[in-house]
Amino acid sequence: MIKFYKVIDNSPLIIFRIFFGILFACESFGAILTGWVKQNFIEPKFTFSHIGLEWLQPLPGFGMYGYFIVMGVLSLFIALGFKYRFSIIALTILWAGVYFMQKTSYNNHYYLLLLISFILIFLPANTYKSLDVKYGYVKQSLTMPIWCSWVLILQIAIVYFYATVAKFYPDWLDGTFVKNLLANQTPFALINELFAQKWFYMFITYMGIVFDGLIIPALLYRRTRNIAVIASLCFHIFNSIVLQIGIFPYFALSFAVFFYDPETIRKIFFKSKPQLLQSNIQFYKPNKVLWFIFIPYFIIQIALPIRHWFIPGDVLFTEEGHRLSWRMMLRSKSGTTYFNIVDKQTNTRLFYNLNDELTTKQYSNFSTHPDMIWQMAQRIKMDFFEKGINVAVYANSYVSINGRNSVQLIDETVDLANESWNYFGASSWIYSQPEYFK
Repeated sequence: MIKFYKVIDNSPLIIFRIFFGILFACESFGAILTGWVKQNFIEPKFTFSHIGLEWLQPLPGFGMYGYFIVMGVLSLFIALGFKYRFSIIALTILWAGVYFMQKTSYNNHYYLLLLISFILIFLPANTYKSLDVKYGYVKQSLTMPIWCSWVLILQIAIVYFYATVAKFYPDWLDGTFVKNLLANQTPFALINELFAQKWFYMFITYMGIVFDGLIIPALLYRRTRNIAVIASLCFHIFNSIVLQIGIFPYFALSFAVFFYDPETIRKIFFKSKPQLLQSNIQFYKPNKVLWFIFIPYFIIQIALPIRHWFIPGDVLFTEEGHRLSWRMMLRSKSGTTYFNIVDKQTNTRLFYNLNDELTTKQYSNFSTHPDMIWQMAQRIKMDFFEKGINVAVYANSYVSINGRNSVQLIDETVDLANESWNYFGASSWIYSQPEYFK
């Protein structure tokens, strides 16, 4: 374990802090400018928060604009290294609020941003090239223990490993999903025609597996490192242009600084920084943060993505164990859901207008996710309860994955209003459809 405390130049962590702050500022301000905040927090009457956090709802009126502006400012403070510890803690808390507040626009890179924010709380990322050093809030340091790099390498390695494993299912391996994903993705007919060629989408299909599976080993091995970085540039820029997935491609690229020798990073980004010379102090003292924060943290990170293997049914269909598992851009889903609502006292059917309660995006998204269907059933129950009516709520829900035939998702004979959510296992009212991908 002593090697984890080896003294190294802290240039990779310092430049990563700057990249992180700038990219997070782009995410925060960009969410306002692109209408993402309006679509997900201003227009909806309520949001589908993570289960158990239904009380976590958007600020009223235009409050969420201010919320995101604050996050953008904190992000810039982090890039500048100003009041770093306060800024990164505050940003992590605020972003956790955004992440847990809504699932309609769930995205894995939002989850990754949250995890990296949390990790950065415990790292000395402001001890060089920061306003904190300039104003004397912290003492300047040119070094850090090597484990500061390794925790970030391990985190991104977990992401890529599970992303690779998740691709081994029929609709990925035969090119179905990638073909659908690339169809009419650009306004240029010639490019769309290229994307529709079988040789092209099959190439992208298997390059996705090869890239995710080999990029971390290739970055770790000195002889293939530069080739891996070039491959990463091509891969992520293609994704950025074609798929338009925000800051994630550039955020993923920023992790490359931890794979190079710190001296190389110093020469590229901080040429005026003194070179780290050999000294009598070659190791930091053991730090309890590594033992009591990061070891339990990574045990959880490794365990969460495998939990769906212990839940009956295909996670692509049931969604049970899908989130927090790095199952990124694997399938497209569409579906319809409507509710049969019955007054338990009179046994008469009641009407509930989903179109008045949900935005178009919320409706299309909730219809394919059992947890959100359950949450909607609970909301319907409470709305009628406030009127003095005790109701049963039954869901008729059908979904299609990757353009396949629609099949039933929810057992329409089960009163969802009377069901509790199963956090750790399978819910009996979700059909598993084990033959769907065969």
